[in-house]
Amino acid sequence: MTVERVDYSDIEAALERFDNPRVVKETPLERSTSLEAVTDADEVRLKLEHLQWTGSFKTRGAYNKIAARLEEGPLDQVVTASAGNHAQGVALAATELGVDSTIVMPKTAPQAKVEATRHYGGTVELVGQDFRAAERRARELVEETGAEYVHAFDDPAIIAGQGTLGVEMYENWQSVDTVIVPIGGGGLISGISTAFAELRPETRIVGVQATGGQTIVDSLEKGIPQTLDSVDTIADGIATGGVSELTLSIIERHVDDVVTVTDSQIADAVLLLMERAKQVVEGAGAASVAALVAGEVDVTGENVMPLLCGGNLDMTMLMEVVIHALTRRKQIVRLRVHIDDRPGKMEAISGIIADHGANIQTVQHDRALRDLDVGEAYLVFQVETSGAEHAANIVDSLSEHGYDVDVVN
Repeated sequence: MTVERVDYSDIEAALERFDNPRVVKETPLERSTSLEAVTDADEVRLKLEHLQWTGSFKTRGAYNKIAARLEEGPLDQVVTASAGNHAQGVALAATELGVDSTIVMPKTAPQAKVEATRHYGGTVELVGQDFRAAERRARELVEETGAEYVHAFDDPAIIAGQGTLGVEMYENWQSVDTVIVPIGGGGLISGISTAFAELRPETRIVGVQATGGQTIVDSLEKGIPQTLDSVDTIADGIATGGVSELTLSIIERHVDDVVTVTDSQIADAVLLLMERAKQVVEGAGAASVAALVAGEVDVTGENVMPLLCGGNLDMTMLMEVVIHALTRRKQIVRLRVHIDDRPGKMEAISGIIADHGANIQTVQHDRALRDLDVGEAYLVFQVETSGAEHAANIVDSLSEHGYDVDVVN
């Protein structure tokens, strides 16, 4: 089977179609001295594509696909399946081009992304628990209605549209040595790497996947696309669970390396970007920074551009990510203190914690545990601290006062 190609001329054609500033705008490039300090890079500049109109790059590919199809003749309706960002991109692009859109999303899709898709004019169907189920239903709709299917990544027009971001990144910083790009199905990195292969082939292109949705490394090793039965990652924007022959072939030609990061590393990156760069980025969008901070990419002495590709972070997920990251930093600790269960113990221990300037969030009193004798109990304090050293000082102080204490988170 012959795999279609995407050439730089296809990206140039996409650029000519981008005549509507309400759909695609140029996004900023911002230097991060904080990331330079932790990576030993010469200079790090964040590409803030999460500030795109729909909160991600996806509108580029969707608009190019639908506009190119309209050049061939009339088009009444498009259909797609998406966990969120592609959904919004298709909805906005279709609405601006005067085409109806139906978007099939998993029932587990973040509510914020569902509502945003409707806001941009898309008709939303919620089906199944994952992207695969949503895609099956979308294909059924195409058969039933004759609508045009707009794939999230397995389409030359989609890839060419995403490639316009690569052109913009090159024009933003022509001396960039390494570009770091999150990968789901591979459409984004395929377009960006195709652009750089033409404009600056010496630039290293590195892809990043979440370990819970890793398919590219296995696909590259086996030489054929690999899929996962299930995907488990907080980075829902890159949780496609598969790669196509088209995107895999482009990655093989133009991408220099692919690395993976854990959800914990992604959560740390989300929090770091909020604190240091003042940018609110979803898990998929933060994967590039996660790889950088985790040392998965050696960028010593280089000019580095991590791509922040999505900013549609559901508030529930934000809370979960922040709590997880703060726990890893020991800014939230859970202390289990073994006590003789007598009046005044809770007050005494709370006073010791307060003397260290820490705030107690919750207290749990456990008596019904098998390892406790009659008259014994555990007090479990969830405490806010300023970090690992502060937490250690509290534990040491409790121990010095004769309490047996464990950090249990």
